[in-house]
Amino acid sequence: MARITKPLTNTEVKQAKPKDKVYTLSDGGGLQLRIKPNGSKLWLFDYRTPYAKKRTCLSFGSYPDLSLADARSRRDTARELLAKDIDPKEHRDDSSRLNETAHANTFEHVSAKWIEVKKANVSVDHAADTWRSLELHIFPSIGKIPIHKITAIKAIDILNPIAAKGSLETVKRLCQRLNEVMVYAVNTGLLDNNPLAGISKAFHTPVKNHLPTLKPEQLPELLKTLSYASIKTTTRCVIEWQLHTMVRPSEASGARWDEIDFDKHQWNIPAERMTSKKPHVVPLSLQALALLEIMKPISSRSEYVFVSDRNPKKPTHASTANVALKRMGYEKKLVAHGLRALASTILNEEGFDPDVIEAALAHTGKDEVRNAYNRAIYLERRKPMMQWWSNHIETAATGNLSLAGKQGLKIVSQ
Repeated sequence: MARITKPLTNTEVKQAKPKDKVYTLSDGGGLQLRIKPNGSKLWLFDYRTPYAKKRTCLSFGSYPDLSLADARSRRDTARELLAKDIDPKEHRDDSSRLNETAHANTFEHVSAKWIEVKKANVSVDHAADTWRSLELHIFPSIGKIPIHKITAIKAIDILNPIAAKGSLETVKRLCQRLNEVMVYAVNTGLLDNNPLAGISKAFHTPVKNHLPTLKPEQLPELLKTLSYASIKTTTRCVIEWQLHTMVRPSEASGARWDEIDFDKHQWNIPAERMTSKKPHVVPLSLQALALLEIMKPISSRSEYVFVSDRNPKKPTHASTANVALKRMGYEKKLVAHGLRALASTILNEEGFDPDVIEAALAHTGKDEVRNAYNRAIYLERRKPMMQWWSNHIETAATGNLSLAGKQGLKIVSQ
């Protein structure tokens, strides 16, 4: 007949005195209280491991920090695991490791891993802008919080003050970026689900505003204003360069001398500098080449065509053209990116092939085979179009000072 162990009482546990040697008091079901000569009392669970059937002990904690009732509760949980052939000690160690990993994966830490993946699909400037927005708006509040503890309520609380200022576009972008980080966490096994999936629905949808640009008939006035503007030569050149080449502001400002092929009259922009993450070739008109000649005495010793005033080892900032246009009186009327829209409108109105225009703007669709075909075939067709566009700009500047004239700096006349 199996020996029946009499359960301990709270009084027995409390009054158990130390002896010369370690001894134990049994509560039954494998739960023991070990009393050491120094008076410390430790709860242990004595059991046989599943499969191997080796006898071992699992420490629950010390008394009185852990009461008799709490020790019994832990024993019962351990016995339930054993009934499922789960070693309670291994289960505790695994849970502890998972918990440590979860707490080490703060929102900022996971975001840093996510942005490294995202960089492969976006431009350098876009990645930097994305990270800055998180640093400014998100990390100060939840950056150090483990990602598994981020809730929709916490995220919405952060975004509410931004929405209250009317910055709904910022809120929209932050919602998208928060969700991208969370989806990354789900896909890498850090989360079971994305708790922020619907947070954008907690805010008003921003009214879509197209980037301001000019009408085709306003091009002469822009060139006249530009000719009289009190701006540095580099600033004026980068604005005209962007106008003639139809590229994005960051692509224009970051132009490097080693990207220019003077023999072939073309500009080879590497994939890492393009929004599409695909290399882009720009046929250079005579006027565009004239701009480069103007910049040679200024920046030929630098890596960059349009160098920063403060640091010749860096390019001028991508916002330089926007700041200049604003000072020239074009605030809310035209932004640097809008020069692309102006070029597109005029070229389409002149009857150029829309596919060739889209290729010049480095716009790509989802059909990768067609995109590759367009890049290969349309380059030759883009050359005369780009020269026509530069000639059109020069004609529009008639009577005004033009840096991109065929002979460089001159007064343009018909």
